[in-house]
Amino acid sequence: MTNLLSQIPLLSDLPVEELDYLVSTLKVVELQPREVLFREGEAGEHFYVVAYGELEILRAAGTADELLLNVISQGEYLGEMSLIMPGGQRTATVRARTPSTLLVMSRQEFDDLLKRFPLLAYSMVRVLSQRLDATNTSTFRDLTEKNRQLQKAYDELKAAQEQIIEKERLEKELSVAADIQMSILPDHLPEPAGFDFGATIDPARQVGGDFYDIFLLNENQIAVVIGDVADKGVPSAIFMARTHALIMAESDSTTDPGKLLRVVNSHITRLEKSTQFVTVLYGVLDLRTGDFTYARAGHEPPLLLSPSGEVTRIPHAPGMALGLWEDIALDEKQIHLEPGSTLLLFTDGMTDCRDPLGEDFGLDRIKQNLAQMVGQPAQDVCDHMLSTLRSHQRGSPQDDDVTLAAIHMQPK
Repeated sequence: MTNLLSQIPLLSDLPVEELDYLVSTLKVVELQPREVLFREGEAGEHFYVVAYGELEILRAAGTADELLLNVISQGEYLGEMSLIMPGGQRTATVRARTPSTLLVMSRQEFDDLLKRFPLLAYSMVRVLSQRLDATNTSTFRDLTEKNRQLQKAYDELKAAQEQIIEKERLEKELSVAADIQMSILPDHLPEPAGFDFGATIDPARQVGGDFYDIFLLNENQIAVVIGDVADKGVPSAIFMARTHALIMAESDSTTDPGKLLRVVNSHITRLEKSTQFVTVLYGVLDLRTGDFTYARAGHEPPLLLSPSGEVTRIPHAPGMALGLWEDIALDEKQIHLEPGSTLLLFTDGMTDCRDPLGEDFGLDRIKQNLAQMVGQPAQDVCDHMLSTLRSHQRGSPQDDDVTLAAIHMQPK
């Protein structure tokens, strides 16, 4: 401990025997982690030497603006100005970071020491001079830093203004892109005798990557397509528009869903230079028989609601998304719709949407809610499913686009 005191500038000129005496007489304070030694603004009455542990020097301690100024440890000291300047206030709060042991000297003990060793006054002047020099240096450094921060704030404000102008321009372009994207979707769905159709889409962003379409191929057949481009935003919307256009173009050449998707995939892989891909379910409904023949390229398998209220996920084989490989395997099926049944197609945004606690909506909830819609028009089914999803979501952020399409064969 004597060696510890001899390293303190204020006490370094004292003889060893006096230092030994101080070690034997000074009070010892023990602190536990986060225990406060003194607070900012309190009157200073004591000088402290850290014998063991670490202490934090803080401004605005215990508030949202708390700032750690320094950490001092064994052999360092604090509070010497309270000995030199009676009545002075603490300029910071001191709190233990670890279990700590401190030696404490009161002002009275210091005054007694000064009487025994008047030359200690020179040490006081030296300490005060060092403090003054340090304060001047710190003030100059603070002013320089504040000037730098002001310049930085001005530069950031200028940049922010430019960003606002750019943001407004991008928002206008996004609005136009969203209008163009929505114009790709059908304004009206076919209304053939014995069937009704429904569809809805809810993008996660202003523009999304989901799409659907339901359109006449000929007097006896109607095509139904639903797709989901990987990712979201403008690039996905452009990729979506290209895929939709290719499907529409090839639908004039063939009514075979598998053949159509393979041709579309060959176009995409030949033209596309990015790593984007799209899952698609494309099917053809025969209005005479109620048979729905479809090909599934990595998309969610559809759900079939029977007239009795049973919901079945159509058995499926693996299917590969469009745009990744030139040769792809597709899941090709044909199912028969009975009078009163409903076929529901959807994107994975439906299953993956979460509530505020992070719980997915999930396939089971889709089945449970679909089972309640026996005999309902297809559009009512889609609207009900989306409304149920939003109730589950309860305002939490939407991670992905949600799209639904339904075919309802009316009872005879």
